[in-house]
Amino acid sequence: MVTHRLLTTLNRPLPLVPRRGLIVLIAALLLALPATALADYVSVQRDKINIRSGPGTDHEILWEVFRDFPLKVISRQGEWAQIEDFEKDRGWVYTPLVGNEKRVIVQVEVANLRVGPGTNYEVKATVRYGVVFEPLERRRDWVKLQHSDGTTGWMSTNLLWPSDII
Repeated sequence: MVTHRLLTTLNRPLPLVPRRGLIVLIAALLLALPATALADYVSVQRDKINIRSGPGTDHEILWEVFRDFPLKVISRQGEWAQIEDFEKDRGWVYTPLVGNEKRVIVQVEVANLRVGPGTNYEVKATVRYGVVFEPLERRRDWVKLQHSDGTTGWMSTNLLWPSDII
């Protein structure tokens, strides 16, 4: 009976993988992850940093970004990084002008900053599109944030970019 043969095959114990083979397998799987799974985020370290069309000062200035603005690194070429912002615009930035400080940006027109991690908590402030915060702590789908003026509060991760930074 075909079903019996299939069940016999499925019930056999799996062969053991040597520890070295397992390490190689895990390393290969990590290398195969999409770039977004291992995304590298940076933030701008001073005001009025130029985002350019290519890696070098001879390339056209596409737009300017301000201090603390978060950027996703797509690739690197020497001291330049190809980046993407929260609006999916791409360009190049000179890497000595960015750092590894974690920052998030509000990606919806209006968002509530709350006193606790949930919609049942009081609204502390209303925040507009493009406001940048430092993420301090995460509880499930909520992040405690601090603005550069010292204001702290909680916001849902689905209102922020990047949502997976903390």
